Amino acid sequence: MNKAELIEKVAGETGLTKAQTEKMLDCTMDQVRKAVKKGDEVKLVGFGTFLKAKRKARTGRNPQTGKTIKIPATFFPKFRPGAEFKNIVR
Repeated sequence: MNKAELIEKVAGETGLTKAQTEKMLDCTMDQVRKAVKKGDEVKLVGFGTFLKAKRKARTGRNPQTGKTIKIPATFFPKFRPGAEFKNIVR
């Protein structure tokens, strides 16, 4: 399912227009991004938690030259599914 299909399904179930649904979805995703960027966790009970995680610095190899390179530490977005979501998928 892509974003357009999700908007269509949500609009059909809520009675909102597709434009209203798209605006609501965009706003929701934007707020999740902003919160995670700040380092806050976004917990949606029954669905899961979005959070900011840190990946340690490590060494790697350049596949073209074979040289060892240092890969710096970085932050990345992470999602942990909730128990209810896990049970539905199983």
